[in-house]
Amino acid sequence: MKLIIGLGNPGRKYKKTKHNFGFLVLDKLAGKNKWTSSKNANAEYLRLDIALTDTELLKPQTYMNNSGIAVAYAVKKHNIKPEDIIVIYDDLDLEFGNMRIGKFESAAGHNGIKSIIQELGFNNFIRIRLGINDEYAEKIPAEKFVLNKFPRKDKKQLEEIIDKAVNAVTELLETDIETVMNKYN
Repeated sequence: MKLIIGLGNPGRKYKKTKHNFGFLVLDKLAGKNKWTSSKNANAEYLRLDIALTDTELLKPQTYMNNSGIAVAYAVKKHNIKPEDIIVIYDDLDLEFGNMRIGKFESAAGHNGIKSIIQELGFNNFIRIRLGINDEYAEKIPAEKFVLNKFPRKDKKQLEEIIDKAVNAVTELLETDIETVMNKYN
């Protein structure tokens, strides 16, 4: 089984914010399928067959800084190996519209990734980093910027990026990471 985690914050207040980019991609992957809540994992999850692969989508409901708790629960419950984990999240170091796929050494300041690494005890899982940086990023503190909604002017490009990330996830399930990195990075 593969575990695909989208990072974000729970609740309507955060629904369309930049920090919920991971949730937006998972919602697109889920389509019309209904999410199930797990009190034990403190997450929403959905089991699907994607690219002929048994897959669980996971949206931690612990808020970003504690995302690792829900991820660790799912990894332990299903005995998932690091190479079978894909985490999708917003990245302030990348310009909006850019996407980077790979296995990265550090959390690069992302609190959700810090939490996952801390709880799992390893960092060699696959990551899909989605850029959110724009001309306003340096004008307000980062912790406020990431909680802003995407501007209306970016709606079309946002949908294209989400579709691109969904395609990347599907291809990661069908082929090796190097092929997918060469195509999308």
